[in-house]
Amino acid sequence: MSAILEVKNITKVFPKVVANDNVNLTVEKGEIHAILGENGAGKSTLMNIIYGLYKPDSGKLIFDGEELNLSGPHEAIEKGIGMVHQHFMLIPVLTVAENIVLGAEPKGITYDRKKANELIREISQKYHLEIDPEAKVKDLSVGLQQRVEILKAFYRKAKLLILDEPTAMLTPQETEKLFEIMRELVKQGMSIIFISHKLEEVLEISDRVTVMRRGKTVGTLNTKETNEQELANLMVGREVVLRIEKSEYKPGNVVLSVKNLNVVDQQNVPKVKDVSFDIREGEIFGLAGIDGNGQLELVEAIMGLRPKKSGTILFYGKDVTNFSTRQLYREGISYIPQDRQTDGLVLDFTVAENLILREYKDSTYSRYGVIQYKKVYENAEKKVKEFDIRPPEYMLKARNLSGGNQQKVILAREVGYNPKLLIAVQPTRGMDVGAIEYIHKRILELRDKGAAVFLVSLELEEIMSLSDRIGVIYNGQLMDVLDGKTATREQIGMLMAGSRFDKTTLEAR
Repeated sequence: MSAILEVKNITKVFPKVVANDNVNLTVEKGEIHAILGENGAGKSTLMNIIYGLYKPDSGKLIFDGEELNLSGPHEAIEKGIGMVHQHFMLIPVLTVAENIVLGAEPKGITYDRKKANELIREISQKYHLEIDPEAKVKDLSVGLQQRVEILKAFYRKAKLLILDEPTAMLTPQETEKLFEIMRELVKQGMSIIFISHKLEEVLEISDRVTVMRRGKTVGTLNTKETNEQELANLMVGREVVLRIEKSEYKPGNVVLSVKNLNVVDQQNVPKVKDVSFDIREGEIFGLAGIDGNGQLELVEAIMGLRPKKSGTILFYGKDVTNFSTRQLYREGISYIPQDRQTDGLVLDFTVAENLILREYKDSTYSRYGVIQYKKVYENAEKKVKEFDIRPPEYMLKARNLSGGNQQKVILAREVGYNPKLLIAVQPTRGMDVGAIEYIHKRILELRDKGAAVFLVSLELEEIMSLSDRIGVIYNGQLMDVLDGKTATREQIGMLMAGSRFDKTTLEAR
């Protein structure tokens, strides 16, 4: 095979951090080449250089035999490089076709809507990416929105497709569909750079994998000749514990009690249906389920972010059903939301400011309505170091951090205050293996100190490895609660699909 892309000695320096340090990479024609690395390892910076968003300080790019000196993404697109960002670049109110052709519209005298729809329908069928070109993007699932982003690259005749954390927002089913699409694209001559934190995904889908650590490339391996442990150790630069050991389960008093909770959406459609469960001190209660089955509505109702139709929520026996989020914080509840950018952070605030969002009115950080920035910065310096937030610059705006480091800011704020109850929704989404190891340890430390943890995750492995008890939700109903020690993937999978099982025969009723 010949190379479609050669990255030679690329260096990029930002204030106080060397993002890429003499990086070398070769991507062959017709391969899926994975890039693996911790948050802040320099993966996204390198991809942004290849895509023309950044100019390197030194080094060169050779694409399809030609040296590139890109002035911006438009030139990368013209050369045949496409990129699907982790956070999609779509306009929700426009149709699929309008998003795909935007800036390169098929024209007669004016924009030819019919021709655009026909073109997109033709391209989507050719590459087995079937989608309705007239559907509004705001009405599509995350998996279908990603399909629109891939079609944008095809419409512009990309030879190389960069997928930056493409599975971070997908369900397991959507991930498997994406992998089918990737394999089909490679068969048709496409080359793909696949960026992921998930070791099992890299091993499943890629031909070769390049590992980055602290801005450098530390090795390129044939995927068939390596394993999760070797890749994890290369990423982090030390032996990584991939399987967490838990201390004995010793539940205490009931901390959170949810009784007969019902929640409807704005159209009065039931989303949570008569759900009841308890979570005790020293317990991690995991909630498993396919995305969109009522998890978000359940958590938001508990956290005072969504009205309840009926039901009761008790915290240490105290009725908090109608408490505001701020009141719940003061009771000792911490919350890691599902969407870090929309609900977890103020992106234009600094890291230091985001770290005190829940306490900025308290006397520690505010006096007579004036923020005491000396205290704010002291807190930030401590938290940035403790949670290894990169770059370690607390005056940076949160939007300038990678997704994984944005998540670390939220974790530092919410876990760092030793809550009585932690409600964690997708706490390790977009995190690297070293960070996941650390976050899991922190969650287990909370549990071992006697705190209660409500863990909501789409990662079944995370639910099974951390949870003492596992609830499974389907179509807004709590199907069953299983013992975390004895529950099997088969049992949980059946419940996630809406089938109950006989606990002795495991045969579906």
